[in-house]
Amino acid sequence: MWAGALRPHASGMRNPSAVVPLVGCYLALCVLTLGAIVLLRDTAAVTDTVWVRGAILAVVSVATMPVAVRAVHDAGRALLRLRIIAAVQVVAVAVFVALPGALPVWMRIEQAACGLILIGVLVASSGRRARSRAGRARS
Repeated sequence: MWAGALRPHASGMRNPSAVVPLVGCYLALCVLTLGAIVLLRDTAAVTDTVWVRGAILAVVSVATMPVAVRAVHDAGRALLRLRIIAAVQVVAVAVFVALPGALPVWMRIEQAACGLILIGVLVASSGRRARSRAGRARS
């Protein structure tokens, strides 16, 4: 079962059917987090950093969905964009989770979950043919 999921698909992705659902989970988690921030706004659990990070992630996750849909259907530049967005977000998540005191524990856990989902997007969207198609789309 898992071995088949790691073989590249005709589109060049290892598992294109997983890309949009994973980005959907990322979007849902980010929007739910923003909702929790709004509900908890008068508590110590919500700092200015939490507001800014939560709002940015909600916007980025909404913007990532159409890119993921395009990447699954026609690869090329959309696939490259998706992989760049996911990689940059994974790095940002790692920084925020690692920085002491940057975020409250509950938001660190949420950020770690987002990072794991985005790593899944990177794995599902990778593959030798995916990289070569993205490279041809640039030239």
